[in-house]
Amino acid sequence: MKMSLLRSVDRWLGIPMTFLLSLARTCFGWMYQAGEGPGRSILFVKLAEQGSTVLAYAALQRAADMVGRDNVYFLAFDNNRFIVDALDVIPRENVVTIDESSLMVAMLSSLRAVARLRRLRIDAAIDMEFFARSSAVFTLLSGARLRVGLHRFAGGGAYRGDLMTHRLVYNPHLHTSQVFYSMVEALDYPGSAFPTFDLQLPALNCLALPRHQPNESTLAATRDIVKTAASTDEMPPLILLNVNCSDLLPMRKWDTDSYIALADRLLAQYQDLYIAFTGAPSEAEEAGRITDAVGSSRCLNLAGKTSMEQLLALYTLSRVLVTNDSGPAHFATMTTIHTLTLFGPETPALFAANSPRSHVIWAGLACSPCVSAYNNRVSTCRDNRCMQQITVDQVFNKTCELYENNMELAAIA
Repeated sequence: MKMSLLRSVDRWLGIPMTFLLSLARTCFGWMYQAGEGPGRSILFVKLAEQGSTVLAYAALQRAADMVGRDNVYFLAFDNNRFIVDALDVIPRENVVTIDESSLMVAMLSSLRAVARLRRLRIDAAIDMEFFARSSAVFTLLSGARLRVGLHRFAGGGAYRGDLMTHRLVYNPHLHTSQVFYSMVEALDYPGSAFPTFDLQLPALNCLALPRHQPNESTLAATRDIVKTAASTDEMPPLILLNVNCSDLLPMRKWDTDSYIALADRLLAQYQDLYIAFTGAPSEAEEAGRITDAVGSSRCLNLAGKTSMEQLLALYTLSRVLVTNDSGPAHFATMTTIHTLTLFGPETPALFAANSPRSHVIWAGLACSPCVSAYNNRVSTCRDNRCMQQITVDQVFNKTCELYENNMELAAIA
């Protein structure tokens, strides 16, 4: 389903559901639990946005330390489970998915997911969505006696009832990785203590970082894809460009003509370099038009030609990725590639990938960031000046710096 439809369902169905469930919780005596500790098992609820799931890596690791890896579970949309598996913290059989291919299928799949979760007798559930109603509903229906999630309190954020036993205040000054980590640590506190939370969080650079190493067969298959597209016998040096961004926030997209100009300048600067445009199968047609516009035999269209596993291998085999603020910026941090992410409507202070190989360009205009957890990440802006202010010169110069400083990464290819 499209993100716009998911948002509509979350609003128009989610608001009455959270209200009625909150009322039932009060009427039937589902009071706050006073006990501490996560119990025997922990469930994470993170339905959408694969990129931000990467930011939850340290939180997942902390949960595994608390209750053991085999006792950590994850609920996600079916299309988002790959990244959970790639993080390699939660056993694959512990990932519960919902098929969101259509509204009716999603409803039936949701019922099956809830039935499975209740059979597992989950002790604690953590809602990692920012003020979504559907995730709050799943957190309650999981049957977990301890439930951690954000609560709007004085009005910040969307209404989603009163379904949590541990109601956290959203802190817009914490990086998203730290917010997720704090949710796990909240289980060691009594629910009655909140919203006061005297936890001192570790510094961002002290949180565990994910690392994914593709196997040799995947690396070999990915090399073959690149060599076939490039019509070469050897794996060429690569810079990857990700032009697209999800339909969650299309205002994050840097202008296509700017990407074309960037590719032209990079190819002129480095005579042995190849440029490859990446993307999902649905983005292959647009990537093909962009590749044609560049008009070089050293410019490749790899959109839709790799599986997700092969995409991670492609990052491992390439030197630099330039991307809009979207999932690939986070996926790439699991590999050795250096990533340059272009920010606009959102702030890198909260959402930049947590990695020393992650680099950002952000214009920092007075109107930016214009989206946050408080407005459900919906912007009224219709003219993304924050992205237009990022120049081709800026991106070109930074990309060249990263490419030249990290040429040793080519040795793995």
